[in-house]
Amino acid sequence: MKKSGLIIFTIFLMAVISCQDQFTEIFTGNSPVYMSYEDLRNSVTQTGPEELVNPGKIYFKDDLIFIVEEMKGIHVINNANPASPVNLTYIKIPGTVDIAVRDQTLYCDSYVDVVAIDITDIMSINEVDRVEDVLPYSIPAYDTKYPVATIEEEKGVVVDWEIKRIRQPLENYNYPIYGWDDAWVKDNSNGGISQGGSGGGVGVGGSMARFGISGTTLYAVDNMDLHIFSISNPEKLVLRREFNAGWTIETMFILGDNMFLGTQNGMRIYDISTPTSPMYVSDFWHLTGCDPVVVREDLAFVTLRGGNACGNNVNQLVVLSVKDVRKPVELKTYPLENPYGLGIDGNTLFICDGFAGLKIYDITDPLSINKHLLAQFPDIQTYDVIPLSGVLMLIGDDGLYQYDYSSLTDIRLLSKIEVKRGS
Repeated sequence: MKKSGLIIFTIFLMAVISCQDQFTEIFTGNSPVYMSYEDLRNSVTQTGPEELVNPGKIYFKDDLIFIVEEMKGIHVINNANPASPVNLTYIKIPGTVDIAVRDQTLYCDSYVDVVAIDITDIMSINEVDRVEDVLPYSIPAYDTKYPVATIEEEKGVVVDWEIKRIRQPLENYNYPIYGWDDAWVKDNSNGGISQGGSGGGVGVGGSMARFGISGTTLYAVDNMDLHIFSISNPEKLVLRREFNAGWTIETMFILGDNMFLGTQNGMRIYDISTPTSPMYVSDFWHLTGCDPVVVREDLAFVTLRGGNACGNNVNQLVVLSVKDVRKPVELKTYPLENPYGLGIDGNTLFICDGFAGLKIYDITDPLSINKHLLAQFPDIQTYDVIPLSGVLMLIGDDGLYQYDYSSLTDIRLLSKIEVKRGS
């Protein structure tokens, strides 16, 4: 009897498991539209200038401004005259969010790949190399009013969504989502190359990016891992090393031999004096929040933003002493409204305070920054900035702004390139 009972129980268990394998769900949701990996790796093309629609990160090199069109490509602007910028050309690169430039080579992400593009002739670019499958699988922003269908990675990368009736097995996967957070009607930011100088033929980026260059080494950071490439040969990307650099990493800032990583829980510092073998130095922990960082000499400035995607509801500027990078010390915090990126030039700090606009401070005395507001432009929903040689380049939700700040008592708008609005 015991044996027959065991047989009956086994048959019942197998039947239950078999039935569970067949469980499905039917719902209206975001159905992925795929691009095959083969098509992805033959997709870098160039067109005439196109209007900004969904601008992301910005980068500056040799009178050119590169503006990322989120997950689509890169706008190239001739900025020889900041009062009259000229939209030159558009480079289509599916899945691009971050860029960096050294000499005449532009490096960017393209979904799971990292790509090198020769821009010697900016009107006739050419892809010269690509490292495949080095970055995490990610998906573009979707309509959050609907659930997301199961992603089948073997089909390719997700380039778009269709709202439709979906029938699928009961499964669920989480993927990184590119874009800005939901305060911008987008998702979490994927930000950082350093503002720490443009010597050696390297350009200057904003505070929100995740690509950085030091000498002949390219660094790309994702949520957890640091990917290190040799770029000594401009036509060859060589992956040297990958390692876990922390958790919830969002931004990168390089200054001299130090790399400062902004995470949702704090700031992490690495020594990169040996470029392909970064050494952990120290951490500074804070409340959970989104936080780009910029550094000037022995001071670090961190904007901490709360909200749905960023954890707590704390919005503030944190000033740290990094005189001894092994022991960062918090000096002062200042309340803000909705901070995103920031930039620094000498004793002038530029803060993108989200819906509160652009704020410009004199930071000669880091312990009384709130008493030295030089200017505020409240009618812009701001994202990130690059201050350089008296000209501030600012990306907002409605376009690229440029300001002349050569006279801090007379900061004035030079030009604006508008975002295309839907009809």
